[in-house]
Amino acid sequence: MTAPHLTGNYAPVSEELTEYELPCTGSIPGELTGWYLRNGPNPHAAASKHWFLGDGMVHGVRLEGGRAVSYRNRWVRTSTFTDGARGIDAQGRRDFTAGVANTHVVRHAGRTLALVESSFPYELTCDLDTVGPHDFDGKLTTAMTAHPKTCPVTGELHFFGYDFREPYLTYHRAGADGTLELSRPIDVPAATMHHDFALTAKHVVFLDLPVLFDLPSAIAGTGMPFKWSDDYRARLGVLRRDDPHGAVRWFDIEPCYIFHTLNAHDEPDRIVLYAFRYRSMWRADSQSFDEPATLWRWTLDLATGGVREEQIDDRAAEFPRIDDRLAGLDSRFGHATVAGDGHGALLRYDLHTGGRTAHEFADGRIPAEAAFAPADETPGGDGYLMTYVYDPGADRSDLVILDATDLAAAPVATIHLPRRVPYGFHGNWLPDH
Repeated sequence: MTAPHLTGNYAPVSEELTEYELPCTGSIPGELTGWYLRNGPNPHAAASKHWFLGDGMVHGVRLEGGRAVSYRNRWVRTSTFTDGARGIDAQGRRDFTAGVANTHVVRHAGRTLALVESSFPYELTCDLDTVGPHDFDGKLTTAMTAHPKTCPVTGELHFFGYDFREPYLTYHRAGADGTLELSRPIDVPAATMHHDFALTAKHVVFLDLPVLFDLPSAIAGTGMPFKWSDDYRARLGVLRRDDPHGAVRWFDIEPCYIFHTLNAHDEPDRIVLYAFRYRSMWRADSQSFDEPATLWRWTLDLATGGVREEQIDDRAAEFPRIDDRLAGLDSRFGHATVAGDGHGALLRYDLHTGGRTAHEFADGRIPAEAAFAPADETPGGDGYLMTYVYDPGADRSDLVILDATDLAAAPVATIHLPRRVPYGFHGNWLPDH
């Protein structure tokens, strides 16, 4: 029996394509010139032991002057892809060039990087050819998270790496020019799965949650080597950005797991964090999720050490995004994706009023994560949501562009792709300027 993560639109595609002058329904906004890129698992051997473990493939659409100029998809040619390299060498040392680079694709300091949290990033060209592993001129000595944060004020790239050996967690900061300026261990008591974190204008917030590395699962090689622990405390760690070698202050929270933060910002004597919360994760089986996630808010009182935890919405969703020009600032609007039980939608949250609007896709069409593409120079202003949408009836995908400020309206443009894009993870709109 074929595993569920290798069937339907989870199944990998077998060819790399380049197609030009894509057909479109509607009108592509003329101000959008650049690449929409999205990464995801696509095992080149057409098999993997878990959805999270397939080789990375980036799917890209080039937009220019109201035209969909091209579509292309390329595997990220890591050493694992080309040579079958493993993450541990014969001497038991970590080989951070080995990995699948299948989770995200970002741009910083002129480099386009394909990311996975277990290894080094891999640099790509504009045409999605693989340049090679990027270790910040030899300064990076840990893996790199797939969810780095770029400060919109300083241009710095903040990220971390986690490991199953000490130091379990290391915080890094690179300057706007791409130079790795800071690396420091963060003291945590065990090897927990740190998938994401949060950034504010003044703080870095780490998520130390009760999903722990499980050696028997790793040895068995049957799926993700992590399991839930009822004995491990869930907590948020706060580090001041102006004192990056200083103490981390920990705040206990109710047990949960968080794959993705939406955003965080500072208020007087407080930090406000928005994220999608799972009550638990992988209690018995790392092949599937225990239950869906919903949007929550944590307010950390820096004066008293207390935390207020509030559920913001009861609709199950994931893959949260904002206008990244407001990362770490008080972004009024956030977006998320609904993709389950044959129904798909994109949500827009007004984090100031608590309101929510939605674009509901018909006929079983399922959207992926939606990246925000600005329409003007004003952070938090007008813009578009861009996402690949799978049509099960046609077994093909489209790149759909929606007006973020009028989300319930019909798409601004639907660009028809030459093939389906398998379900995947994260991506970005990368404008030319």
